Amino acid sequence: MIILKDILYRVRMEAVVGNTGVTVNNLHFDSRKVELNDVFIAIRGSLSDGHQYIQKAIEKGALVVICEELPEQIINGVTYVQVDDSKKALAYMASNYFENPSEKLKLVGVTGTNGKTTIATLLYNLFTKAGFKVGLLSTVKVMVADKEYSAIRTTPDSVTINSYLKEMNDEGVEFCFMEVSSHGIAQHRTTALEFAGGIFTNLSHDHLDYHKDFAEYRDVKKRFFDELPVSSFALTNVDDKNGEVMLQNTKAKKYTYALKSYADYQAQILENQFTGLLLKVNEQEVWSRLIGTFNAYNVLAIYATAELLGLETLESLKIISELNSVSGRFQYVVSDNEQITAIVDYAHTPDALKNVLETINAIRTKNEELITVVGCGGDRDKTKRPKMGHIASALSTKVIFTSDNPRTEDPEKIIEDVEAGVQPQNFKKTMSITNRKQAIKTACQLAGKNDIILIAGKGHETYQEVNGERHDFDDLQIVKEFLKQQNK
Repeated sequence: MIILKDILYRVRMEAVVGNTGVTVNNLHFDSRKVELNDVFIAIRGSLSDGHQYIQKAIEKGALVVICEELPEQIINGVTYVQVDDSKKALAYMASNYFENPSEKLKLVGVTGTNGKTTIATLLYNLFTKAGFKVGLLSTVKVMVADKEYSAIRTTPDSVTINSYLKEMNDEGVEFCFMEVSSHGIAQHRTTALEFAGGIFTNLSHDHLDYHKDFAEYRDVKKRFFDELPVSSFALTNVDDKNGEVMLQNTKAKKYTYALKSYADYQAQILENQFTGLLLKVNEQEVWSRLIGTFNAYNVLAIYATAELLGLETLESLKIISELNSVSGRFQYVVSDNEQITAIVDYAHTPDALKNVLETINAIRTKNEELITVVGCGGDRDKTKRPKMGHIASALSTKVIFTSDNPRTEDPEKIIEDVEAGVQPQNFKKTMSITNRKQAIKTACQLAGKNDIILIAGKGHETYQEVNGERHDFDDLQIVKEFLKQQNK
């Protein structure tokens, strides 16, 4: 229990009706979860408006209502606080409620289109191996030291973030690495958090179903760096044309990394094989089990961050050489008899798919077939679908277009959108099989000795979402089973 006025610190209030000295229990923005003496924060979302549920929350026992617009009917005994932005108010209240937990550890946020999960997860693994207690907030999972929780979205809501950070405080966690999505920034889920550093990976076509255009998407990412405190660091990839943009207005100490440009942290690829990368990082050679140019950037960002957080250079290089790839990020298996390599990757944006296919093409001998299985998610940015179709068909020897997470859309219509990007000279390379399991089976049947299969789009996800229901589906397990059958 906590006094209301103590958790309203830094909240911009426009009006108060009632007593801010009342003692409250929990914070909720979902009226269904409200219980006696709780605070209900009315948030306007894309699908529903919390202001419509104020009365319901009060009936369930809400003692306090936080809203952008006061209701016509004011209930005696209930405190109403009118704010300019409910999402921002929720962020500050959640931080205050959990005793500002981000200030009691070193929190580093990773943002950009691709690489967030890999960088955040490998930093968690690196610092854990270095002997620290570490936290992780990622797309794949949440870690509080060695305790694991499942992740629901890339950047959780403010209450969930702060509750995990508080638990990390209680467990003695010293560092936490967190993926920061554009949705999370736009919806103020990271507002009120005290970051020790921010990392920018890259920016390419994604989430344009949510952001009105690419400029807005870029500016939302930039806002994360604009809000970093003077005590923190901002580390950016200056090989990306938007890398310098991220640093324009930041108060944080600025650092850069690159493979092609002059930067504070530079790397050169000496070897690039299916077994890993040999890199020269600031004149030091390091072998990494990660694969491909895009992972060279990830390794460089990890190395730079470790140094900026005080880890000794030789120790961090040694541990980096021991790190394995992250679940669903360029994971691969090789069949026993035919030596068919099957790669599973989360690549679900045009740029990510291009990176993975170019990586495979740079390593393979060109005597093998490269068979790509790919689809696009439903109820998401439709403009990237033809781009994905073009990239897959241009950079593969065979392509099977299939269903990803169709959600509420017709999967065959999604495939038609993807096929629209295939150019005439690549048409004969492609086929469409709506059933994803059947598509993977067909890829395995088409593959001959030493051929390569890429299954893109879902990566670590172990489900397929159709009409609001999630069904068990694991790309890696399914391709393993089909390859095993072929070995018999």
